[in-house]
Amino acid sequence: MATIHHLTTPIKTADLEKLRIGEKVMISGKIFTARDAAHKRIIKLLETDQPLPFDFQGAVIYYAGPAPARPGRPIGSVGPTSSYRMDQFTQPVLAAGVKVLIGKGERNQSVIDTLVTHRAVYLVAVGGVAVVTAQAVKAARVIAFEDLGPEAIYELEVSNFPAFVAIDINGQSLFETGVASYRRE
Repeated sequence: MATIHHLTTPIKTADLEKLRIGEKVMISGKIFTARDAAHKRIIKLLETDQPLPFDFQGAVIYYAGPAPARPGRPIGSVGPTSSYRMDQFTQPVLAAGVKVLIGKGERNQSVIDTLVTHRAVYLVAVGGVAVVTAQAVKAARVIAFEDLGPEAIYELEVSNFPAFVAIDINGQSLFETGVASYRRE
């Protein structure tokens, strides 16, 4: 039987030390969506020592832009976006205290090194089941950059949000083991 780890936010380094590539993780608590445009603004806030839109200590950032909610649901489908687009923003975000990044696809060596330095992990969410992933979302609200529409930062209250360990705290990468079938050229 495969190992399943249950994590509750905010995440502590000790929570991540037991995770290994390929293992399933179920996250409960608050996670925050942020894509390219939001990351650019976050970096400006960090560079100018301005208040951040949420507490980065032990935070989880999910690279996603939620679809509008259907009646009776807190959010529409919420699948991951390609993570490599956030590679340039990863170091300052992790240095500010974020512990878990969730997206899809592989990351470059610089990101892997940064994850190791900051004792953080990268998880992948399954993009083809964005509607199923949305079912783990119990509440959603825009907390920053509303003018960005779906790229605004959303705070998601989740229960058993599913993801898989792609890069662990030691820098072991699922994409380097031959297990992963997707590789960005």
